[in-house]
Parts: sequence; structure tokens; C-alpha cells
Amino acid sequence: MRIIILGAAAGGGLPQWNCGCANCAAARSGRIAPMTQSSVAVSADGESWAIINASPDIRAQLAATPALHPTGPREMPLRSVLLTNGDIDHVAGLLSLRESQRFDLFATQAIHDVLAANPVFAAVNPDLVPRRPVALDTPFPLLPGLTATLFAVPGKVPLYLEGERVQTDLIGETTVGVELAANGRRALYVPGCADLPDWLLARIEGADALLFDGTLWTDDEMIRAGLGHKTSRRMGHLPVEDSLARLADTPVGRRVHVHINNSNPLCDPDSPKARQAQAAGWQIGRDGMEISL
Repeated sequence: MRIIILGAAAGGGLPQWNCGCANCAAARSGRIAPMTQSSVAVSADGESWAIINASPDIRAQLAATPALHPTGPREMPLRSVLLTNGDIDHVAGLLSLRESQRFDLFATQAIHDVLAANPVFAAVNPDLVPRRPVALDTPFPLLPGLTATLFAVPGKVPLYLEGERVQTDLIGETTVGVELAANGRRALYVPGCADLPDWLLARIEGADALLFDGTLWTDDEMIRAGLGHKTSRRMGHLPVEDSLARLADTPVGRRVHVHINNSNPLCDPDSPKARQAQAAGWQIGRDGMEISL
């Protein structure tokens, strides 16, 4: 199994267009590497590929990834796209994939319903891009030789669907993780997760690779930095300092943080927090990083 991190950042990327925090300034100056928004590509044979989450940066991500380049005038190795939620940073890129290209679009029925409710997504012609509803905890062929299973993780509805009262530990079809299996290897991709209950730790145990939510380091990170008024948990993301502790004793092969917010000290590989995560056995996801299992 090959996994390529197309974009390691959370929504907004690094640098974020309207942010002058220390990390964004460092990325603009070239001191630290910029990152595009959350997306990965996966393949079992290196020929047919699926993308998990279509970020707003998908055009640049495809251009930067030779394995996903066209092989003919209108021939692509991209065979399918899979969505883990309806967040803008995971679905907006579908509009960049509207040029009459065939691929399958997999998601839970709840996420398909969100897309169907917005007429702009009809630009992705359903005659060429069939919508494939996927039931939770039911393996299905994402690609030849590669099986995917969607499973619910604690989370919330997308920001644009929030009402006056927001449930941030919702278990259902709106926020899911993906278990990938190919050639005797197993990897889990969980870019958004609000908690790590024991049953989720049991599912993660023994995986060859775990790509996990690294959005914010502390719960009040954005508040203390003067960048926002919401906590990490309010946004549906377990803080990294808590996930490090919860996963410390869970046997996993490679551990990689993804969906990293521009405010997170993990953005700076020389920061004490980045060194702390690395000492705990974690890698910090970067655009273009490849994981071979």
C-alpha cells in the first residue's frame, strides 16, 4: 500500500491567507515549509489511485504529485474520491474535478445528502461521477486490491450546518475515519476526531499506520494566540497533547499527524512541541510525504 499526503494542513493551509501568526510568517519567509489543505492519495498497485478528501488545493496537489499525472489526453490514474465529512476543506476541491472526468465518489449517505442539498455540486456531472453511498462498518472495494471501511468517530456537523446548539461528540455518518486494507497491510486515516474512547483505541490497535487528527496542540490554542474564540474541542478536534497521552500505549506501526492548523507548534519542526511529538514516536505530516507499507 502506498499513501501520499497531498495536503497536511487543516482548513486555510499554511500560511493562511489572512493570518500573520508566527508560523504563517515563517512559512511566507521560507523558514518553514508551507502546507496545503487536508487530503491524501492511496494505491495498492501504484497505477490506480484514490483520493481521500478533495481539498480546495486539489489542483496544485495533483500537479505536484507525478503518480497522479495524466497518462494520456484524458486518461487519469485517479479512479475514486472518498470523503470523510462534509467540511469545506474536504469537499470544495470537488469543484476543481468537474472537467468531465470519470471517477467514483464514495461517502456515507449523510455526506452525499449534504452535497445534494447544494446545487453547485451538480457541476460534478453525476452521469460521469456516480455517487456511491457507503454504509458504516461495511468493507467495500475502493480500488482494485484495496478495501476501505468507514467507521464513525466522535465529531460534529460541518460548520455551515451548525445550529444554535452544537453537539461535538456526535457519533454517526457525518464524521468518519477510514480503514484501508491491501496486501496484508492495514492503515487508518482519521483527519478529524473529537475524542478517543476505548472502542476507538481498540480499532486502531495493531494498525501498520495511523494518520490522525493533529489540528491543535492545546484546547485553547487559538484563543491564547488571539486567532479565534473557539476551543479545539468546540471545533470537533481532540487536542494533540491529549491524543498523545491516549495513544501512548496503543501498538501502532507508523504514527503521523495530519490536518495540522496553522497555529499549531507542530508546523515548526524546530519547536519544542514538535520535538516532544517526535520523541513520542510521531511523525509530522508534510505535503508530499509518502508512506509505503
